[in-house]
Amino acid sequence: MGKMAETLHFLVWGPWTLALLLGTGFWFTVISGFFQVRGIGYWWKKTVGSLWESGQKQEKKGQISRFQSACTALAATIGTGNIVGVATALTAGGPGALFWMWVSAGIGMMTAYAETYLGQRYRYRQNNGEWMCGPMVYMERGMGCPALGRMYALFAVLASLGMGSMVQSNSMSGTLKFGIGLPAMASGILITLLTGLVILGGIRRISRVSERLMPVSAGIYVFFSLIVILSGWELLPRIFTDIFRDAFCLESVGGGISGFLLSRGVRYGMSRGVFSNEAGLGSLAVLHGAAENTTPEQQGMWAMFEVFFDTIVICTLTALVILCVQYGGYGSDMAGSSGAALTAGCFSARLGEMGEILVSGAMVVFAFGTIIAWYYLGKQTFCYLARWLGQGRVSRKIAERGYLTLYLLAVFCGCICRLETVWLLSDLWNGLMAYPNLLALIWLSHQITFPIAR
Repeated sequence: MGKMAETLHFLVWGPWTLALLLGTGFWFTVISGFFQVRGIGYWWKKTVGSLWESGQKQEKKGQISRFQSACTALAATIGTGNIVGVATALTAGGPGALFWMWVSAGIGMMTAYAETYLGQRYRYRQNNGEWMCGPMVYMERGMGCPALGRMYALFAVLASLGMGSMVQSNSMSGTLKFGIGLPAMASGILITLLTGLVILGGIRRISRVSERLMPVSAGIYVFFSLIVILSGWELLPRIFTDIFRDAFCLESVGGGISGFLLSRGVRYGMSRGVFSNEAGLGSLAVLHGAAENTTPEQQGMWAMFEVFFDTIVICTLTALVILCVQYGGYGSDMAGSSGAALTAGCFSARLGEMGEILVSGAMVVFAFGTIIAWYYLGKQTFCYLARWLGQGRVSRKIAERGYLTLYLLAVFCGCICRLETVWLLSDLWNGLMAYPNLLALIWLSHQITFPIAR
C-alpha cells in the first residue's frame, strides 16, 4: 500500500506538474501584460488601499465584505508552510532560493487572479440565499463539463478532510504538547470544540473570526520578524548580495521553486508549497465566493494580494530572520536543524525563550485559521456533490450536517493519530485538484479580462 501510494505521489507531483503550474501562471502573466508588476500601484490601491477610502459602500448586516472574504482566503493560505517551508527552501538551495520564491510567487499571482475571476463570474445563489462558487461551477457552467466539476469536488472534499483538517490539527496538537505539555487527547477535545464553535456559525462567523484573527496574528509575526532582522541590519547588504549572486545556481533555482510551490518538506516540497498559497488549486475561487458588492476584477485582485502577502511578505520575513541569524554567527548552534526547529532556533537566538513561544504560537494560530477556512471550502464542494448524488432527494441541510460531522471527526482524529499516510494521501488530493482546475483555466482563459492599470 505504501509503495503504491509513493508511486502515485510521484506521478501526481512529478516535474510535469511544476511545469504545468508555472506555465499556466506565465500564460496569464503574458496575456495580462505583466499586470502583477506593471499594475502594482493599481491593484494595491484597489485592495489594501481601499480599506482607508471614505464613502465606500457598506455591506448590509449579515453580508460578507470583500475584506472578510480576503481574510478567510488568507486564513487558508497563511499556514505552517510559511514557517517550515521557507527553512526547507533555504536548506536545499541556499540564499538564492529566496529570489526564485519571489519569481514563482509573481507568476502564481496571475493564476490566483484567473481562478478567482472565473469563480465570481459563474457563481450563483442557491435556494437558501448563499452563493455556490468554485472551479466545479465554472467547469459545469463555463466549460459545459459537469463531470469534470464533480471530479474536482470529490478531490477537494478529500483534501479538506486530510490537508485542511487532520494535518492542521495534528500540527496544533504536536505544538501544544511540545510547548505546554498538553496531552494529545486534551488538545483534541479543545481544538475540536473551538473549531465547532466557529464553523457552526457558517461562513459569516468564519469570516468574522478570520477578519479579527489574521490581521492581528500576521501583524505580530511581522513585528517580531522585523525586530530580529533589524537587530542584524548591518548584515543585510551582504545577505541580498548573496541572494542575487546565488539565484542562478541550479541548486538555488530548484530550492526556491520548491520553497514557493512546495513549502513543507524536501521530499514532498512541491505539493506542500501549493498548500501554502494555493495558487492553481482552485480553492481561492471557492473562498472568495461569498463576498458581496464586488466584481470579478476586484476579487481577483484581492487573490493576487493574498499570494503576494503570503510569499513576498511573510515567507521573505521568515527567510531574512534565518539568514540574519545564520550570517550573524549563530548557524553552528543549529547545525543539522531544519524546518520548524531551524526557524524556532533562529528566533530564539535573538529573542530568547520568547522566540520559541512566538513560533509555536504562530503555528497554532495559522493552523487554526486554515482549519476553519477549509471547512467552508469542503462544505461547498460536498454539497455540490450531494446535490448530484442525491438527485434532489438529499436536502442541503442534511448534506451540511453530514459534512460537519465528518469534518469535526477528522479534526479530532488528526490530534490523536500518527499521520504519515494521511500526509501522503492529502498531497495526492491536492495535486489532483490542480489538474482539472488548470485545464479549466486554460480552456476559459479567453473569457478572463484584466484591469487596465491607471
